[in-house]
Amino acid sequence: MSGRGLLMWDEAVTKYDFGSSHPMDPVRLALTMGLVRAYGLDRAMDVVAARPAGDSTLRLVHREDYVAAVRAASEDPASADQSYGLGTVDDPAFAGMHEASALIAGQSVGAAEAVWRGEAAHAVNFAGGLHHAMPGAASGFCIYNDASLAVARLLELGAERVAYVDVDVHHGDGVQAAFWDDPRVLTISLHEHPRTLFPQTGWPEETGGTGAAEGSAVNVALPAGTGDEGWLRAFHAVVPELLAGFRPQVLVSQHGADTHFEDPLAHLAVSLDAQRAVQEACHELAHAHADGKWVALGGGGYEVVYVVPRSWTHLVGIAAHQPVAPESVIPSTWRDEVYARTRQLGPARMTDGRWPVRLRSWEDGYDPADRLDQSILATRRAVFPLRGLLA
Repeated sequence: MSGRGLLMWDEAVTKYDFGSSHPMDPVRLALTMGLVRAYGLDRAMDVVAARPAGDSTLRLVHREDYVAAVRAASEDPASADQSYGLGTVDDPAFAGMHEASALIAGQSVGAAEAVWRGEAAHAVNFAGGLHHAMPGAASGFCIYNDASLAVARLLELGAERVAYVDVDVHHGDGVQAAFWDDPRVLTISLHEHPRTLFPQTGWPEETGGTGAAEGSAVNVALPAGTGDEGWLRAFHAVVPELLAGFRPQVLVSQHGADTHFEDPLAHLAVSLDAQRAVQEACHELAHAHADGKWVALGGGGYEVVYVVPRSWTHLVGIAAHQPVAPESVIPSTWRDEVYARTRQLGPARMTDGRWPVRLRSWEDGYDPADRLDQSILATRRAVFPLRGLLA
């Protein structure tokens, strides 16, 4: 196995563009890659571009009629069929939509292939993590579900146990749906409570299909306003024990940056520093339980200057085994790029000033009246016994 990490990148992923008024501004991808380069992380990893996912790969998850509908809307956006979730406010059709979406999917599939084959220990596709797309419909800014496709490709290559951990502020509903009845895949999602945020799914009681698949879906529904300490407590109260019991051959993780307190579309209060701590935890868990095989994806994140580039640059640095020091001063060349692209002044350091973050076990100071503790306990009670663990 190569000791170097793999960074999937093709400038053309920035063509995944729903328009100037849409929250998912592709400048977040360009600025992330610019910050990665400013820290020299592109020299610490093998930067490669995979081919777009072809029809046979897309059909590992998506229905043939849906792929055809995406192609048609890509060629003529005005003809987009809204019954497939295309041409909506969340997922407006645009010329070249199929090509851009398939390219992002291809990067995640290529990352999974490289890790499975031992060509790299870790692989990152921060353009990916489009976890809401369903087999037959677009949803939540997502056309093709690259995360599901990466997992499906791992199964096709012979993997018997794949763990998927999603820490985006929104429930990873598309990935859960894709593998609901498949006991080979353990999906774990930590997200804002469905009472207060799209897609209104991800309740603790959603624990997977019947038979052997029961207990293969795990959901931690976090109260709005949850901050660093609570978010980290919830992660460590659920994820490590489940991964230790499941013994995945590969860990696929999704690192949406929209848990951040400055994100405009959600209601958690997590800092960049806590996001970095969870990235480090996923890296450590991959080494502890998956022989180091780790595929890390991006996801949501709509504060595109101050949050997304810094968060995902930390992710790349961790995967490259060259973590960026939180207190480091951001190179002025990148801040110049930020101003040139956005007419905004970029952040000065790679921290929100909360490093090192406090980590307290969930049992330490457990309060049955606390809404966060209630959420953690609801998840453990719903799924842990199904997996032979004590709640």
